[in-house]
Amino acid sequence: MRRSARATRVRIVVTLNKIEVVAPLAVTEQHLHKFVSDKQQWILASQSKLLSKAPIQTAAPIRYSANSLIPYQGQSYPLVLSKTQQKQVKIQFDNGFIVQHPDSLDDEQSHNAIKNALIAWLKQQAKAQVHYYVSRHTATYQLKPRSIIIRKQKSRWGSCGIHNDININWLLIMAPPEVLEYVVVHELCHIKERNHSPAFWRLVAQHLPNYEQQRAWLKQHGLALMHSI
Repeated sequence: MRRSARATRVRIVVTLNKIEVVAPLAVTEQHLHKFVSDKQQWILASQSKLLSKAPIQTAAPIRYSANSLIPYQGQSYPLVLSKTQQKQVKIQFDNGFIVQHPDSLDDEQSHNAIKNALIAWLKQQAKAQVHYYVSRHTATYQLKPRSIIIRKQKSRWGSCGIHNDININWLLIMAPPEVLEYVVVHELCHIKERNHSPAFWRLVAQHLPNYEQQRAWLKQHGLALMHSI
C-alpha cells in the first residue's frame, strides 16, 4: 500500500514480485479494501499472465566464481566470494550468496567446493521450506505423511507412496515459493485422493485456490528447471 499526494485515483500495479496499491491521501481504508476486493479476479489474472511469461531463472553458472548468478526461489542472486584460512566453505545469504572459501584451493578446486556447498545449502533450504508447507497444510484435512524425503528426481517433482511417504524434488527451491508450495500440497492431497480425479483437484483447490497458476508455471518452465544443475 502506498499513499501519494500526486495520485488522483486508486490504482493497482501488479508485478512478478508484488502487488502495489497506489492511493490518494484522502481515500479511506474501507474504500481501499473494497476496491481491492472488487479487483481480485483482475489481480489474479494479471499475476497469472505475468507468471506464465516470466523468463526462467534456473540456469546454474558454468563456473562458480565472483558475481556468478545462483537461482533461488524464482530469482537469481550473485555470488560474493572471499578467501579464508578455514578448511570448509561457509555460506550466508543476504540478498546474495556470501561465500567464504579456503585460500588453499586452486580455481578448479574452489569451483567444485563452492558448487557442492551451494547444493548442500539449497537442499537444506528446500527441506526447511517443505516441512513448513507440510505443517501449514496438514492440520486442515488431517493429511499427515508418514515421512518426508527431499531428493533430486530425474522426471518427477514429487510423489506420494502407498504408505503416505512424501518425496519432493529439492530443485523446486529454485522455483518461486508458490510453486514449491503447490507441489507439496499436490502430494499431500494424494494421501486422501490417490488419483487425479475431480475430487482430487477440488481438494487441492481448497488448500490453494489459485493452484492452476503454479501448475502452469511448471508446465512452461519445468523442463529447464529439471536440468538446471
